[in-house]
Amino acid sequence: MTRPPAAPGAAGPGAYVLGVDSGGSGLRVALGRAELPGPLATTLCAEPVRTGPGGIDATHLLDQLLPAARELLDRASASATDDAPTGEVAALAVGAAGMATLGDRLRSELPGALAEALGVRRLALAADAVTAYAGAVGQRPGAVVAGGTGMIALGTDLMEWHRADGWGHLLGDSGGGAWIGRAGLDAAMRAHDGRRGGSPALLDRLRSVFGPAEALPGLLYPRSDRPAVLASFAPEVAACAGADPVAAGILRQAAGHIAEAAAAVCPTSAGTEAEAEADESGEVALTGGLFKMGEPLIAPLREELAQLLPGARVTTAAGDPLTGALRIARALAAGDLRLPRHPTMLFVPQEHGSGQHGGTAVRDEPRTR
Repeated sequence: MTRPPAAPGAAGPGAYVLGVDSGGSGLRVALGRAELPGPLATTLCAEPVRTGPGGIDATHLLDQLLPAARELLDRASASATDDAPTGEVAALAVGAAGMATLGDRLRSELPGALAEALGVRRLALAADAVTAYAGAVGQRPGAVVAGGTGMIALGTDLMEWHRADGWGHLLGDSGGGAWIGRAGLDAAMRAHDGRRGGSPALLDRLRSVFGPAEALPGLLYPRSDRPAVLASFAPEVAACAGADPVAAGILRQAAGHIAEAAAAVCPTSAGTEAEAEADESGEVALTGGLFKMGEPLIAPLREELAQLLPGARVTTAAGDPLTGALRIARALAAGDLRLPRHPTMLFVPQEHGSGQHGGTAVRDEPRTR
């Protein structure tokens, strides 16, 4: 089904937008109306998009996305009550894990393929941290900490992106699920050996989850999904934190790492304390499964953030990365995308090289306060 291309200017009445979230658990697609908030319908393609030597496999993504999009569009058109919906796809935004470093094929192949198959002329290709930001904060200045197995902080003053961590479990992701799980297992093994810093409570949890402590290396090291295995122990650390000072100390240290990353990217970290208190840009939104641990992690994190960012408002994300992708698509359709463009973080093909709407820089280093 080929749909007519979107006309220049604002989307027509009844026009649709599509948001896509591609991650480790699969490909999610949301359909919405350009002029209405929220999704009309969503669907999940349970197979994660493949990544190979050439990066993210654009053909595999399209093989899943196009049937899902057509099904959503056909269902919406069949149930539409509008007098004259256009049926066009005014804009589409894709957020993908690995987009910044592995998205070359997506950036080269998706614009033409989506224009031909769906008539899409307004397209944004974003790193998943950017769609997480858009889902959590919207198009305001601020910062988001996305925590799960790993951990990354992303902030913007709407002129450029500022990134901290997200370097993987060997080089960083400090304070994320794998980091917490590894620290908990280290404390358990210390108790097993009789070394300082050990936690008998965490050793008991290790044995309950994995079996004999001495067998853990043989279970862990051959696994290709070691970060996920490590992260699976993080909830055990949180469960022990109320009664075990070692577990509580691990979560406090994790909170310190997370707060440092947030302070490195939050726009207010470059200003004075008085400016931070008066500036609405001082929002730090928390998103991702890591924060489902609740108060054992959130309470020390709030304390650490209060020390490093005295004027910041700590919030829970208003929406997830799929919500963020749909928001970006809707802003594109309206000609109102205010988030900074960037060649790999937030790529808008028809604007590439135009220098519109803010800078194209992304800063990986913390700024001095």
